[in-house]
Amino acid sequence: MEFIKEFWEFVRKRKIYWLLPLLLILLLLGGLMALTGGSALAPFIYAVF
Repeated sequence: MEFIKEFWEFVRKRKIYWLLPLLLILLLLGGLMALTGGSALAPFIYAVF
């Protein structure tokens, strides 16, 4: 939780708000790959990347 607070302060101080959507997309894609890693959908997900 401390990392998130520090990251938010860093973004606000340096005014690099464009970094937030990029981080959100990376987290969503990572979660998708982690959730489908052992399923039958894995070959289709990995083919996209």
